[in-house]
Amino acid sequence: MEDSTATTTHHYFTIFTNYPLISSLTAFTIAQFIKLFTSWYRERRWDLKQLIGSGGMPSSHSATVTALAVAIGLQEGFGGSHFAIALILASVVMYDATGVRLHAGRQAEVLNQIVYELPAEHPLAESRPLRELLGHTPPQVIAGGMLGSVTAVTGYLFTRVATS
Repeated sequence: MEDSTATTTHHYFTIFTNYPLISSLTAFTIAQFIKLFTSWYRERRWDLKQLIGSGGMPSSHSATVTALAVAIGLQEGFGGSHFAIALILASVVMYDATGVRLHAGRQAEVLNQIVYELPAEHPLAESRPLRELLGHTPPQVIAGGMLGSVTAVTGYLFTRVATS
């Protein structure tokens, strides 16, 4: 009985060696930190909200799902169903980032401007502004995809060297 408990406990710790998961989380973290610096470069002030916020350069969503897809492809092969699922997921997320979310952000800009121009006595004049930075431009998504790919390949090469 003790042997099965030890095996089960060991089984739970394998999450810390899950290469696709680690690649994805690493790519996300790197992208968020890069956003902090690109925000500082643009505005000349540190905005710690960039560490958890959406939008901006590079796309952390794109970096995350691309790292996942590439890591799965490298680990299990690019012809398998797991890679196909990850590739479709990455495609949907990246399309959504440049399509629906980008346009929702642009609509929020227009709505915020309309509310700003309302007379003070209007009931909506005191409403909280909508978040405008929701989506990504195509270059931001491409940069995130490149970051995710490089992260996954680097992690793969690192694990190959470490296990040799």
